[in-house]
Amino acid sequence: MKVLAIGNSFSQDATRYLHDLARAEHEKIEVINLYIGGCSLERHYRNMLGDKADYQLECNGHQTGFFVSIKEALLSREWDVITLQQASPLSPKAATYEPYLSELAAYVRRMQPHAKLVIHQTWAYEEGSHRLLEIAGYPTPQSMMADVKQAYEIAAKHVCANGIIPSGELFAKLCSSGIPKVHRDTFHASLGLGRYALGLLWYRCLLGKSVADHAFCPLDEPITDRELAIVKACVDSFDPIDFHTV
Repeated sequence: MKVLAIGNSFSQDATRYLHDLARAEHEKIEVINLYIGGCSLERHYRNMLGDKADYQLECNGHQTGFFVSIKEALLSREWDVITLQQASPLSPKAATYEPYLSELAAYVRRMQPHAKLVIHQTWAYEEGSHRLLEIAGYPTPQSMMADVKQAYEIAAKHVCANGIIPSGELFAKLCSSGIPKVHRDTFHASLGLGRYALGLLWYRCLLGKSVADHAFCPLDEPITDRELAIVKACVDSFDPIDFHTV
């Protein structure tokens, strides 16, 4: 499976371990992330129009040192799945998605008519953090996540996406299931557990397989056996994407 993420640091977090997780199960997933920190749908759209080679190309969870445009990435191979997402500060605000998401989706489909279009749902900020309370303006992660979830559902329906990868909902479930921390800086995913959980979720959503007995892969930060069990149970509570619909 060939996966292209047109995103930012949140898709960087989500794809860090995806290739390695698949390889541990003798599955082949090649994943390319187009990285610009904090990149919004509007900026992706303007980069698309200007054919700007402003994206750091990340391959299978690692930086390559190359810069590409969206067009170059789209035409570089036949993609099976292409993901789009909003920048995290704008994710709760449904009005910020359009017209940019629709234009990007149409462009992606023209360039790669056989690829599945998937929306990557971002996540809420850490409980009690300055970023949550003062910048995003939410009293709790739950209140922010409610708006994020609704905005992504509206967006996915509007562009007839094949599905949503519910990363934000996974983080919320982890926190309510006894995991004390999923962020590393109050908003990005932690380098071990957070990124590992996201990678497992993408694996489950895209390949449709349980992760209960998934082989472990080395992480940038250690996690405990207890945390590992919670992560796997939470990931398996989500349904995989049904690519036969839409």
